[in-house]
Amino acid sequence: MTTFGVGELSILNATAGAYSEYSSVVHIVGQPSTVSQKNGMLLHHTLGNGDFNVFANMSAGISCAVAKLNDPCEAATLIDNALRECWILSRPVYITLPTDMVQQKIEGARLDTPIDLSDLPVEAENEDYVVDVVLKYLAAAKNPVILVDACAVRHRVLDETHDLIRKSNLPVFVTPMGKSAVDETLSNYGGVYAGDGSNAGVKERLESADLILSIGAIKSDFNTTGFTYRIGQLKTIDFHSTLVRVRYSEYPGVGMKGVLRKVTDRLPKLNVEEAPPVSQNKIPNGEQSGSKDSTISHAWFWPRMGQWLKEDDIVVTETGTANFGIWETRFPRGVLALSQVLWGSIGWSVGACQGAALAAKETGQRRTLLFVGDGSIQLTAQEISTMIRHELNPIIFCICNQGHTIERYIHGMDAAYNDIQEWNYKDLVPAFGAKPGTYTTYQVKTREDLETLFKDDKFSSAPHLQFVELYMPKEDAPAALKITAEASAKTTTKT
Repeated sequence: MTTFGVGELSILNATAGAYSEYSSVVHIVGQPSTVSQKNGMLLHHTLGNGDFNVFANMSAGISCAVAKLNDPCEAATLIDNALRECWILSRPVYITLPTDMVQQKIEGARLDTPIDLSDLPVEAENEDYVVDVVLKYLAAAKNPVILVDACAVRHRVLDETHDLIRKSNLPVFVTPMGKSAVDETLSNYGGVYAGDGSNAGVKERLESADLILSIGAIKSDFNTTGFTYRIGQLKTIDFHSTLVRVRYSEYPGVGMKGVLRKVTDRLPKLNVEEAPPVSQNKIPNGEQSGSKDSTISHAWFWPRMGQWLKEDDIVVTETGTANFGIWETRFPRGVLALSQVLWGSIGWSVGACQGAALAAKETGQRRTLLFVGDGSIQLTAQEISTMIRHELNPIIFCICNQGHTIERYIHGMDAAYNDIQEWNYKDLVPAFGAKPGTYTTYQVKTREDLETLFKDDKFSSAPHLQFVELYMPKEDAPAALKITAEASAKTTTKT
């Protein structure tokens, strides 16, 4: 909820990100009275031209519904429609509320009837035909696999997806945006597929499959390591919320939820080849403890951090090195990963961590872990103040590597515009008013320091807000980031 003009524009970036990433957000904008708007009054927070529609018009392109509550006779219908669209399409909606409408009475009887949130109706004959086509290709395949992406999460088909995974026992992989969509403790879990940035063995296994059941795909540049997928449409069945695509045949209006359920119920005998063995957060050769180099590298840190994770953790990774490093972890059961791979607005994760930690506090005891770079945190550090005000207890790992490392790899390794003014990051917590005894801060510069921290039961129990300055070399980055950045640099400089 924001005020109009300056308030709503302050979260326009966040709303656009939600639209891009298929996230449901209800944005309610408090507006001047309908009389003020009709008279074109030159009020503060406006452009001074009497136009009160300009901001709504800005938001319309990044909202799946706009509801202007200017008439009490229409308000209930507009609200219900906006909420339904938000749920069904999994995208933001924009609702205006003028001051003189707040106390208006509207028809209340409709509150006794729940909003119809069911998917759009599908002709049973059409759905059954698509199911038959999918089953035909599944039965004929010699080594089919499943690939789960972000829209399986956004459009709420994880129950159907997991039932298919368990009943079929087919090898299952996730994309970077689909990380944590699948229970990674399953024996048929194969790891993260992202083209050339895939985990060891994953690329070969998935690309050699003769049939790929792709659920909720978003084939963006960072999600595919710079468009390096090597899976042809001829051997792919794409499941989406509004259509199913079997090879080059598209079936619009037939969503994945019903099709996946029926395919699972009618599953034939399948040819199942085992998934490649998944690293249990194994430290790569040359990075193991005992190495003469005690510097904390990305190659060492992410699998080591994966060993420290607990069931049901919430893991928030910032756009940049953390977004790519998390590919190298295997999650315990119930871990929830939050990332912004497509929109990629640096600094988003600090506010996201605050929201996730607040939700965790309301619903039960879950650790909330944030991994954010020193460049990114400088954009939204004030949200730490909000965490303190709500008495939240996240563990914040601030990766101190002297600036915007991901941007260095895309454009300008030594360019001044990728440098930052160094802060005393851990001192942000008391600077924002946290009282002694309600927080702890750490400075970690070596592997030995981090091992000590991970073995500290009090630290791991997350008793209150904890802030860790985690130092890594300026030019170090996860291998997948380097590959993606190289591809991205080539894409953006094409003429």
